[in-house]
Amino acid sequence: MREWLKKAANPVERDDLQRHDKWLCMMWPRLQLLKELLAEDGAIFVSIDDNEVHRLRDLLDEVWGEDNFVATFIWEKRTTRENRRVFSFSHDFILCYASNKMLFEEKRGELPMTEDVQERYSNPDNDPRGDWQSVSLNAQAGHATKAQFYEITLPSGRKLNPPEGRCWSLSEPRFKELVADNRVWFGPKGDNAPRLKKFLANNERGLTPHTLWKADEVGTTDSATKHLISIVGNAQFPTPKSVELIQRILEIATDKDSLILDSFAGSGTTAHAVLALNAKDGGKRRFILCETEAYADTLTAERVRRVIRGYDYTGTQETELHPPERVTWTTFGKDKNRNEILERIEGIETLERGNYDKIEKKITDGVLTIVGQKQVKEKMPGLGGSFTYLELGEAMDLERLLAETPGTLPSFPALARYLFFTATGHTLPAADTPAAPKPSAKAKGKAKAQPAPVTVPTEAPVLIGETAVWRIYLHYRPDEAWLRSPAAAFTRTQAEAIAATSNGTGKQALVFAAAKFINHRSLRELKVDFAQLPYALHRVQAE
Repeated sequence: MREWLKKAANPVERDDLQRHDKWLCMMWPRLQLLKELLAEDGAIFVSIDDNEVHRLRDLLDEVWGEDNFVATFIWEKRTTRENRRVFSFSHDFILCYASNKMLFEEKRGELPMTEDVQERYSNPDNDPRGDWQSVSLNAQAGHATKAQFYEITLPSGRKLNPPEGRCWSLSEPRFKELVADNRVWFGPKGDNAPRLKKFLANNERGLTPHTLWKADEVGTTDSATKHLISIVGNAQFPTPKSVELIQRILEIATDKDSLILDSFAGSGTTAHAVLALNAKDGGKRRFILCETEAYADTLTAERVRRVIRGYDYTGTQETELHPPERVTWTTFGKDKNRNEILERIEGIETLERGNYDKIEKKITDGVLTIVGQKQVKEKMPGLGGSFTYLELGEAMDLERLLAETPGTLPSFPALARYLFFTATGHTLPAADTPAAPKPSAKAKGKAKAQPAPVTVPTEAPVLIGETAVWRIYLHYRPDEAWLRSPAAAFTRTQAEAIAATSNGTGKQALVFAAAKFINHRSLRELKVDFAQLPYALHRVQAE
């Protein structure tokens, strides 16, 4: 599959009739791996456009299971109109799947309560418990019990039954308890249908996330591009995500100590969003970013560095002075509402005028925004935190190792690096890998690969490296005749010699060899482990 995908510089070029197959083959193993890495109560969010969304949905159904589909979010990624196309596409999709839908839904986060929502609360009856808003106390009668049908006497004396086809949402005893506690509102004259009072002080949950994410809430590709340029200069990245968008996902799906993985890191927005949210709520979230493109260090990691320590900024700095507020002409046409809005704007201008060069007020598409603008040449403060930038070496893959020299045995240094990694999880630098020992005269024969330069003329296994726990030995030569000879077997004498040097270090010895002339009991007594050379080497010898 790797070779098939490599045939084109871009495996999903539009003119390639196999582009969908290649895209799916590229995504499938990555999604399988991400599924293994995902926490039991975790979720994956995948951004996609119209071109592949239906195929991605099928693929995610296969990997995660249809029952673990959570939602499809619509992100308004642009607000400007594209007049050069038949239709102006203004949205992308974000598909959400969970490891375990039930567990994820139990811990799903709420969105912070906005000022617009808070303004719905008031206290017309001067309740000492503070501001409240009311909700209806009747419900659909389809699954109602007998206890939910009863007659209510309003404070005005009027008798009231549930509307046709509906019932009261509470039993009569519970309803009377709430009335006694002044938690039921009958209107200013005591003659309205009862409504339950929900107090702002008791509302700890916040807002339930909806699936339509508007640009004024989570930003656009254009705002994300401007933000990116302000941090790293004239960055050439076509489709960055906004910090607000990723922060919305983090608010929904993470706790304050969650670990977030972005396997297509791009411009590094995920790390920026994690750091920003930690600074906002005191969280200790961590992140892992993966990026294979050439800009991984110069763009992805560089953005994270600057966001952490602060960065030089020249230009117009904009600060939101008032949360975006939807204002319709109906609302603005009412004298009371209009005066309240104008007074609020005037108050913000009076308070903030000395802090900004200009305060911009505008209503666009029914949304009122108030932004303070300041021309700055300064260092933007850092968000704090830290991260480590790492570059991965070539994959430790035995099949790839054998493919480098088709039909021949791998060199001693190459096999040593592979075995050391598989045994310890650590990489053995090429410069530190010992060379192969010189073949003895009795083991000489026709070899398909030349041995490495001789530096250790010994018949014993070679110490190829060690960690804090392990000392790894390799008994090997890239010589078919030698590997089939008794000289290739690990012996008791060799085990005793290794034990004499390793036991004093407190580390466990592990020896790789083609065979052994010592039983497991003796090895346990000597505190030496044995592992056979990979079977794939014998396939090479048989070819």
